[in-house]
Amino acid sequence: MTPAIETPRKSELPWTTIAWFGVLLVAAYFPVLRHLVRQCYYDPDMGHAFFVPIISGFIVWQRREELAALKTQPDWRGLILVVWGGAQLLVATLGTELFTARIALIITLVGLVWTLGGLLTLKKLAFPLFLLLFMIPIPQLLYNTLTFKLQIQASRLAEDALTLLSVPVTREGNVLELPNQKLSVVEACSGIRSLLSLSFLSLVYGYFFEKRNWVRITLFFATIPLAIIANASRVTITGLMTQVKTELAEGFFHEAQGWVIFMVGLGLLIILHSLINRASRIVAARRAR
Repeated sequence: MTPAIETPRKSELPWTTIAWFGVLLVAAYFPVLRHLVRQCYYDPDMGHAFFVPIISGFIVWQRREELAALKTQPDWRGLILVVWGGAQLLVATLGTELFTARIALIITLVGLVWTLGGLLTLKKLAFPLFLLLFMIPIPQLLYNTLTFKLQIQASRLAEDALTLLSVPVTREGNVLELPNQKLSVVEACSGIRSLLSLSFLSLVYGYFFEKRNWVRITLFFATIPLAIIANASRVTITGLMTQVKTELAEGFFHEAQGWVIFMVGLGLLIILHSLINRASRIVAARRAR
């Protein structure tokens, strides 16, 4: 008789343990999560925040078989991050510092993954965990610094573009003096919204459509000039429209421009990726000769 060959059983993820610790995490950070959801709902700059946990969760779900096949075991060193996150939450709560409390949530989550699944599991989930940072609004001090610089940069580029198009314009800081109207590049028009959303989308796009890490990094950092150019184009178009009808600089047309320019920025990112791929093929073909 031939002995029966036992097929190796595939490891399964400890869903009960994961669910239990997930409930504890939500309970411990419920006030932080409630305030975070409320701010992201009302803050137009954080419109992408609700997609962040969904996409991160989808990436983890895609890797579920790979994670289940890992030979993992609990690593108690991860408790260092859990304790660190808890202590940071306590300090942030006493000092009413929202950003620190929200970062403490990510630190605690990383510590739990490390503790339950070991360092190998943590490495496999490093990218979706990193993406979660994009659902946290940046600190107000950094926000004010970035928006001011982006306002000035967008105003300067728009002034150059309008001058090139033979439209008389004078700039004082972030205010453009046009023949028909003054155009003020306020915080909402600084481009920070496009920058944050495009940065997140560039990482997601690179993960799904590119395997080379150097290309992913290039696409991520390329979002900075792309967002600046897209927003300066929006200000320029607004300036041109005011020369036709001043009301076009406000209301529906102004908001519609924002969506269109954002899609243009995303399109430019895809075009850049295509150009990088074409250049890589040309270089590879020359080296093969």
